[in-house]
Amino acid sequence: MPTRHSIRRRGGIILALAATAALALSACSSSTPSSSSSGDGESADFGDVSIQYSWIKNEEFAGEYYAYENGYYDEAGFATVTGIPGPDTGVAKLLSNTVQFALSDAASVGAAVAEQQAPLKIIATTFQKNPFTILSLKDGGDIATPEDLIGKKIGVQDSNASVFKALLAANDIDESDLTIVPVEFDPTPLIKGEVDGFMAYLTNEALTVEMEGYETTNLAYADNGLPYVAESYTVTDQYLAENPDLIKAFLIAEIKGWTDTFTQPIDTTVDTVIKYNKESAASGETTFGDLDPAKVKAGVEAQAKLIDTEDTQANGLFTISDDLKEQTLASLKASGWELTVDQLFDTTIIDEIYAENPDLKKYLP
Repeated sequence: MPTRHSIRRRGGIILALAATAALALSACSSSTPSSSSSGDGESADFGDVSIQYSWIKNEEFAGEYYAYENGYYDEAGFATVTGIPGPDTGVAKLLSNTVQFALSDAASVGAAVAEQQAPLKIIATTFQKNPFTILSLKDGGDIATPEDLIGKKIGVQDSNASVFKALLAANDIDESDLTIVPVEFDPTPLIKGEVDGFMAYLTNEALTVEMEGYETTNLAYADNGLPYVAESYTVTDQYLAENPDLIKAFLIAEIKGWTDTFTQPIDTTVDTVIKYNKESAASGETTFGDLDPAKVKAGVEAQAKLIDTEDTQANGLFTISDDLKEQTLASLKASGWELTVDQLFDTTIIDEIYAENPDLKKYLP
């Protein structure tokens, strides 16, 4: 079935899309689930905000669903929080001020900052490791090392072309050493042997193909020169400067929601994800049909390994250590995007949250 994540192509497309972002937002936001104020006298009143999701409403946003389900957005003082399904990096919509938050990734945001001087900051991150991989069949391409890419046919989605080129650059491999085959998000070309490798997500297509009975090999980007953060909370510099209290309240609600993904029974999490996918379909949003409960469960388990690390156990969910910031910048530099920590990151608020609320650090049962 069709799967995975769009990463915005480098260059002018980032800003070119901004002009149409308002139309896209209005088409999506009218039908997305929202969290309404309970009117019980909460001291804060932050009104309405919207967050651009990177993908369709599947398990990648389980924490957001719990924030709706368990009233964490309400408690934080929001009248309405609108989750907008992707695929979308959110960069163009942030720049056009049609969303306040986006769940993006360091490559997409870094490209916009480096190439367009886009006034954006990553303020926190869900995934400590990005889930990108080159997926191959064990009895096919069996691509286990970057060198194994040489001479192979690799299926790459057009929107993911820059990220794949970053992998090549990080490992000193020239594009002429292999064949790039344009594909969509459906991994069927890999299964049919039309390509030797397929640009995929460890938490999505890799699971899909495995669950169809194929033995697979993964060349994970995070373990092969590109250990950058993903599903990262991103805002504009202006919004960050003007709304620190709102952003803090929003991230606290998100921390509580994502904590529930670790403390609630996994079957409850699966049911919650499927519920929001069905509501999304019923309201006319983009979906790929009904979600398979077994696939959702596998996805929840796989992404937990990208979210939960020694650093997050010590410092809290969404935190970004100094080492991880430097690793992310090194990944981007290998792709031709040279930035400083201060140009890409501002983690002041997430650090303040845990300094003021150390009890939130505990997210494991």
